[in-house]
Amino acid sequence: MRTRTLAAYTLLLTLALALVFASAPLAPVQAQSTQESGSKAKPTQEPPPAAGGPSTDVGPIAIPKKKEDPPPAQPPRRRAPDDLPDYSLRVDVPLVNVDVLVLTKDRTPVTTLQKEHFRILEDGAPQTVTSFQKSEAPITAVLVVEFASTNYNFVYDALTASYHFAGSLKPQDWVAVVSFDMKTTILVDFTQDKRAIYNALGSLRMPGFRETNVFDALYDTLDRVDGIEGRKYVILVSRGIDTFSKLTLDRILKKVKDTRDVTIFTISTGEALRMYAESRGLIGPIGSLDFLQADNQMKHFATMTGGKWFKPRFEGQFPEIFREIAAITRNQYSLTYKPTNSTQDGSYRKIKVELVAPDGSGPLKIMNEKNTKELKVQIIAREGYTARRTVE
Repeated sequence: MRTRTLAAYTLLLTLALALVFASAPLAPVQAQSTQESGSKAKPTQEPPPAAGGPSTDVGPIAIPKKKEDPPPAQPPRRRAPDDLPDYSLRVDVPLVNVDVLVLTKDRTPVTTLQKEHFRILEDGAPQTVTSFQKSEAPITAVLVVEFASTNYNFVYDALTASYHFAGSLKPQDWVAVVSFDMKTTILVDFTQDKRAIYNALGSLRMPGFRETNVFDALYDTLDRVDGIEGRKYVILVSRGIDTFSKLTLDRILKKVKDTRDVTIFTISTGEALRMYAESRGLIGPIGSLDFLQADNQMKHFATMTGGKWFKPRFEGQFPEIFREIAAITRNQYSLTYKPTNSTQDGSYRKIKVELVAPDGSGPLKIMNEKNTKELKVQIIAREGYTARRTVE
């Protein structure tokens, strides 16, 4: 019995081993067959599920599905020339402001004029006044005073004129004080404090250099006030003789022309000393010519901008000078027009202001208070302006 059982187990073991060895060569044969067939062989494995990996004996391997990348952004489509809309180019011509003062023979301002009484000509062509108003606003001014080691009489006149100017100011006025010899010094910036102005003038005790750079000082002042809105005034107190400036007369004249909304008043100092020296033969022909040129320059700075040149001989004239300056600056007519010449070429254009009757029949007649006598008047306005240049 035991012998039969052992024989049965031996038979079963032999059959099992035969089955194992019989099935073993199948794998290499199948692999070789696949390699030989190349691309013609079909895979025996089913394609992986859409949401997972390949299948195994226990099911598919779970592999998270990657999110699809968004499509790349398309660059903005450029418009073809046919898609461009119609457009128009407009060039704005800047308005021109002209401050006008009308004085009688005795220097009394005429304050009763209206818009229809004025006519403006630019290079001979009549212009249309678009706005009109009487200027009674506080002033914005710069006092530019020469303080150099030249002569006591010149220094005394300069300080006397400066103190009289400070005394004529009103609480609402904005004023800066600048002194110069061979360099420019800002003594006090724009302020409404009259005490600060007096303190600035009081600091001028001992003159330094003998050189007087009038052109440099005026150019620097105009350059600083060019960015300030509204009407500005420059009070230049000096002999007018330039001895050491880097700039030439042509350069400073061009700067005066190009600076907008600035009126310059000039006061020449030392007239009494000059007359005395000339009468005693203390000034030769060259010295006399220098003073004549200085007077011409000071007068030209003022008339180009609608201001006035003063040449006082006596100290008692200074109060009257600054009363007249106050009358000019506080009783002006402000006129605005749009030039008919819209070309922005940077050219200089001359301005002429006339008084006409309201009906245009002829010149305006100004009568005295009793309406019995016609008064002669003087029109003070700037001589012209420099047009802007188109930016290329």
